[in-house]
Amino acid sequence: MDDEELVLDLIRSLCLNLPQQPEVYAFTKANEALRFIKENDVDIALLDINMPDMNGLMLAAKIKEESPDTAVIFLSGHADYAVDAFALHVSGYIMKPVNEEQLAAEVEYALSNKKPVKTQSPVVARTFGEFDFLVDGKVVSFDRAKAKELLAFLIDRHGGTVTRPYIYSALFEGKQYDRAAQKYLDVIIRSLRSTLEKAGVEDILEMSRGALRIRPEKLECDLYRFLEGEIDAINAYYGEYMNAYSWASLTEALISRTIREKT
Repeated sequence: MDDEELVLDLIRSLCLNLPQQPEVYAFTKANEALRFIKENDVDIALLDINMPDMNGLMLAAKIKEESPDTAVIFLSGHADYAVDAFALHVSGYIMKPVNEEQLAAEVEYALSNKKPVKTQSPVVARTFGEFDFLVDGKVVSFDRAKAKELLAFLIDRHGGTVTRPYIYSALFEGKQYDRAAQKYLDVIIRSLRSTLEKAGVEDILEMSRGALRIRPEKLECDLYRFLEGEIDAINAYYGEYMNAYSWASLTEALISRTIREKT
C-alpha cells in the first residue's frame, strides 16, 4: 500500500504484470489493509514507510503478529529505515522508483522462502515465550512441574542424548548429584513417562543406559522449525524463549545471534 494514489496505481499495475500472476488488492489506509489480512490468507504485503494513518513499520509489526506467514516487502524512498525494517524480519526492502524486474525478483525470493504447508503433527511443543506441550491440540497437564521442565529441557537438546547427572545439574542449578538426588530424579522421570503414556505419546521419549533423549521426528516444535530457517517460525519469535527456565538462556542467546546475523 502507499499514501500516494498515483504511486499506488503504478505499483498495482506492476504487480498485475508479474510473472507470478498474483491476485492484487490495493489499500490507501493501513487499518483497511490489516482488516483484509485478518480475514484472508495473504502471501505478501507491499508497504510504504510513510502513510497517513499508521507508520509502515508499525503496520508490519501488526501484520507479523496477526499473520506470521505473510511476507513483507517495503517500498520506500528512504534508506534510513532499512535496519528497523529488517529487524521485523521482512523479506525485502526496495528503493523507489520501483522497476518491474526488481519487484519480480523480490516477490520470487519471498515466495521461495514459503515452504509447503506441512501436515501438523498431533504432538506440538511451543517454546517461544512460555513452554507448552500439546497433543491433538490440547495442552497436556503434568503432575509435577519438574517433569514438565524435564521434557522442556530434553526438547531444548534437540534430540541429543543427556545423562542423568547433567539433567539434574540443569534442573537444579548445579546441586550435587548424590544418592538422594538420584532417587528424586527417578521420581521425576517416572512422572514424565506416566504423563506421556496417558497422553498416548510415550514413544517420543527414549531411554538407554541411564541417559534420555527426545525423538525430534515425533513432534513439531517452533524452535526446530526456526533452526531449519522456516520464515514463519522466524517471524513468530519475539525475543522470549522458555521464560520459566534459567538454563534456556543459552538457546535464547543462540536464537538472538542467529537473528542478528540474518539482519
